[in-house]
Amino acid sequence: YEPISICSVKKALTLLFLDKAELVESRNGSVVRSVRAVYPFPSVIRLQAYIRVPYKKIELSRRNILRRDGFACQYCGTRSVPLTIDHVIPRSRGGTDSWENLVTACIPCNNRKGNRTPDEAGMRLRSIPRKPNHIIFLRNFMGSVELEWRPYLFAD
Repeated sequence: YEPISICSVKKALTLLFLDKAELVESRNGSVVRSVRAVYPFPSVIRLQAYIRVPYKKIELSRRNILRRDGFACQYCGTRSVPLTIDHVIPRSRGGTDSWENLVTACIPCNNRKGNRTPDEAGMRLRSIPRKPNHIIFLRNFMGSVELEWRPYLFAD
């Protein structure tokens, strides 16, 4: 199973009542009351039938690189503004515009690295640049994550 999306409690309850989903996790102690019944507050549901999800490709853009890197320099960790986009392997040496070759860098680090690789400049990347998936973006933009969701969203 994999997470598909986040939906409202109303949508989750509708799917449960129509037997299109089953309750996996409920929020501790919380309930939803109707005139005639009390139902556990759904926190995680699982769809009963497979649905094909048309995942959108995450576009390679300055904004998405900044998001992937948490708006922090990948060399020193500063969150100063403005941040730039740096080619790990410079374009003059055959580096491409790809998720694996572009990182966020502050201006001082970008100038210090110059037209060299991080090894040549004596600098280390704080994390290996990778192409993000929708779960990583979900993690970065949701703010606080419900505790009940963590085992289903991330490899904790």
